[in-house]
Order: sequence, then C-alpha cells, then structure tokens
Amino acid sequence: MRIALASDHAGFAYKERLRQLLQEAGHEVFDYGAHSEESSDYPDFAVPAAQAVARGEAEYGILICGSGVGVSIVANKIPGVRAANCCSEEMARLSRQHNDANVLTFGARLVSFEDAWRMVQVFLSTPFEGGRHARRVEKIHRLTGQ
Repeated sequence: MRIALASDHAGFAYKERLRQLLQEAGHEVFDYGAHSEESSDYPDFAVPAAQAVARGEAEYGILICGSGVGVSIVANKIPGVRAANCCSEEMARLSRQHNDANVLTFGARLVSFEDAWRMVQVFLSTPFEGGRHARRVEKIHRLTGQ
C-alpha cells in the first residue's frame, strides 16, 4: 500500500516511529515532513500529503499534529480527501466503513503511540461498506464539484 505520511513538530516522533513500522509491514511510505522537532507549521506538510492522496499517488494518508484537529481541517480543504480525526480504534474503523475516509489524523498529545499504531492498523485494514454509505459519500463529493 502507498501511504502519505506527514506531521508537524508535535507529531514528529510518532511519524518517525510509524514510518519505520509501516515500512517493515511492507508499505511504501512517502514522508512529507516535518523533518525535526523544531517548531513548524502543519499546513506546510499536511497539504502536500493530502494532495498526494487526492491525486492517487498514495492510497491513504496519515497526518499527525498535537491534537489532530489542525491537520484534519487542512486535509479536508483538498477536494477528494475525506480526513477523519480519530482518538480510538472504533473511530478509525467507522471512518473507513461508513465514510470511506482516505486520511487518518490524530493528535500525538492525546493518544499513546500504542493506540495510534492500532488505529493505523485498523484504518488501513478496514474496507468501505458501500451501500447506503456510498450515497452519503457521494453527497460529500458533490459539495466540491467532484
């Protein structure tokens, strides 16, 4: 699987650990930064990662900041991206099953790394259910003229 990965300074340590685990699991990971824990602006990294998902260069995106809210807001500005800010495995599962989310966001200051890794695994392995949910996702797409 091709995965776009990005964080700001607050999510840098999680991003680095996730990149390694994802690569060990056989995924192709595109790292859009940040490249250190030096203070940085999350849009600088979240935008190109979300654009890679929207263009189909990556199947999924994983974006991390302090709360997950900032990167989620930014990602959802990109047409074709459905970013879900999650804080539990169940939220990650439902975001895929019901919303066909293609970007997972979360806050490094709010979830443990172990919980984050489990959310990532659930997100990447859960299929979209389609059916009545597809009708709703289509309505979302029409908002941005897709």
